[in-house]
Amino acid sequence: MIETGRLVLRPWRDEDRAAFAAINADPRVHDWLGGPISPQASDAMVDRINAAMAANGFSFWAAEHRVDGRLAGMIGLSRVAAGDLPVGPCVEIGWRLHPDFWGLGLASEGAKAALDWGFGPGSLAEIIAFTAQTNLASQAVMRRIGMTPDPSRDFDHPRLAQDHPLRRHVVWTSKGQA
Repeated sequence: MIETGRLVLRPWRDEDRAAFAAINADPRVHDWLGGPISPQASDAMVDRINAAMAANGFSFWAAEHRVDGRLAGMIGLSRVAAGDLPVGPCVEIGWRLHPDFWGLGLASEGAKAALDWGFGPGSLAEIIAFTAQTNLASQAVMRRIGMTPDPSRDFDHPRLAQDHPLRRHVVWTSKGQA
């Protein structure tokens, strides 16, 4: 568990599933992710996250808002296997928040804590982030947490059609202290 001033990043609980499904069904959340997903797909995502947490000791944590205990979304680290995406193998940092929590600095706060965990207890050498080239809000989070662009690793997302407006992805990196 990781605590910040306003968030608790923790393992997922079964009672988080409905709130996470609502986040994943919100079209505003999925503007940058290719569209809303069903409750079944959301549950499958939680199952994959829990399996990754058991295998790796980390994944995308449930991000609980400390003030009211609401599930704000997910923030954390995830392994990308070789062959999954052109940037793999690597560890990515990512976040997905309910729109009620946008614009409050919570993504940056939680992502910075996850980055610190990755380079501290996680003993990682490098963490990357990637997003659609046009997703300036996520790139602003990457900048605020101290990541730097790595244009040599930018890629076209293989699961998106060649003419899809989100196909081109930019990569940002951060390296641990040697």
